[in-house]
Amino acid sequence: MFDRYKFLFASFIILFFVGIMDDIMVLRAYKKLLAQALVSILMVVGSDVRIRSIFGLFGVYEINYYISIAISILTFIILINAFNLIDGIDGLAGSYTIATSIFFGISFFRLGPANDPLVILCTIIIAASLAFLFYNLSNKRNSKIFMGDTGSMILGFLLAFTGISFIEIFIQKRDEVFYHLQSAPVIAVAILILPIIDTLTVIITRIYHGKSILSPDKNHIHHKLLNLGLTHRRSTAYIIGYYLIIIAVAYSLRHINVNYLLIIILVIGFLGAYLPIFLLRFKN
Repeated sequence: MFDRYKFLFASFIILFFVGIMDDIMVLRAYKKLLAQALVSILMVVGSDVRIRSIFGLFGVYEINYYISIAISILTFIILINAFNLIDGIDGLAGSYTIATSIFFGISFFRLGPANDPLVILCTIIIAASLAFLFYNLSNKRNSKIFMGDTGSMILGFLLAFTGISFIEIFIQKRDEVFYHLQSAPVIAVAILILPIIDTLTVIITRIYHGKSILSPDKNHIHHKLLNLGLTHRRSTAYIIGYYLIIIAVAYSLRHINVNYLLIIILVIGFLGAYLPIFLLRFKN
């Protein structure tokens, strides 16, 4: 795997130590952003892990090399930070990582033995997240742990990596790939929908209220569920349950027009994000 993706391990090391420094000393945002940009450039330019085509989405197929690099670097940075934002309640980030890695792992397994390294990587992510959840969901104060920026940045990076790798398999059209999935980019979006929708919802809410999109607040999906009186575990269960519904819909409709499928996935995602707000107003 490290022959194919030469800078993968180096990226882990950089994010790991930057995350530790931030958890201990609290780094300035621009320093973390520089580290995220560095690992993104290493993976996109150095290891050539990038989005080369979007399969007719918005009428676009093959992407210009330099535009592809810019979009891929931006995708890594956005997903790293978006995943960091959903890590706000017990069990959510770990449970979401497990579910996402299961879907990607099964897909890689079905797409032939050439992708076995990615299957193994997904298995390792699942095992590590299960071990983390055992302590994260513990009711004993002396054994409870949290992910911190160290864990959330690395997992966000890994999910971005597996998502782009998933799309790339269908673009390369290796002999080991048994079929071509025209909706692969949208399926990847559906699997990574939670941090994407959560971040978009927060940005829209801040713009609506005339606030800076960088200003901290409590408008994330999990905050809305906590406002309804749900516990951390019940909020996590709601979010993961709704996420599984989106995946089921995406898988069932995977053969329809790629643009229609994206619209359907985004509509369902936003409905799930705003449903707690409507329920809270109805409750009040």
